[in-house]
Amino acid sequence: MRIRSAFDRYPGMPVIPEEPEIHESIPGPGVPFPRESDAHAHRTPAVGSATPSPATVPGSGTSGGGVPGSVVPGSVVPGPRPASPSPAPPRAGARPTPPPARTPIPKPGPGPRRPTPEVRLVPAAVREAVERADEAVDLLLESGRRPGDILVLTVGEPHPWQQHELSFGEERYWAQLAEGDDVFYAEATATRPLRRDVVVLVVNEARTARVQQAARKALGHAGALLLVCGEPGLVEPIFPGANRPVPA
Repeated sequence: MRIRSAFDRYPGMPVIPEEPEIHESIPGPGVPFPRESDAHAHRTPAVGSATPSPATVPGSGTSGGGVPGSVVPGSVVPGPRPASPSPAPPRAGARPTPPPARTPIPKPGPGPRRPTPEVRLVPAAVREAVERADEAVDLLLESGRRPGDILVLTVGEPHPWQQHELSFGEERYWAQLAEGDDVFYAEATATRPLRRDVVVLVVNEARTARVQQAARKALGHAGALLLVCGEPGLVEPIFPGANRPVPA
């Protein structure tokens, strides 16, 4: 008995060709049959050969191709950085640590004080004060003082030698002070800076206010010694601790 196929029973049914079944173990024409030893050799790398490293991603700390930010299977992805340790909370009842004390900066002190010049009195009447002052200057020069170290100041009328020098003009007169080669004569009320090692004050004026003012200025102009030629009753109250007589 012959069994009819579906095509015989249904003549109008389209014929669909069956797809041939492909077996992986059967090679095509002209391809030799694979051996089991070849498959094993393909899976096992040869001794000494380099093992391929997994692909890496740029930007992830590795090298290789890929899309930035993507993760390749088998690659190592770094984790987040550990947070910095926070300071330990203060213990209960612990006193806060005081800030370090600042070292105070010492303030500059006052400069060295100028030594107070020695004051000596030369008794003389108002009309004789100029003459006594000239004698005191001669004694100073004889004792070894330089002429440029001596300044003569008058309380009243200018000294005759000052009037003589002013006759050549004020410019020449004040130039002698800068040169410092000779004894300089000026009025106690002069506003220019006057400074010499020795000052001789001529009290040829009896008004107390003028004498006191001239005495203070003369003391500021003297460097080491102040000689005051005047009446004792007028001068001693101003300089109660002054010495006598004129130094030799």
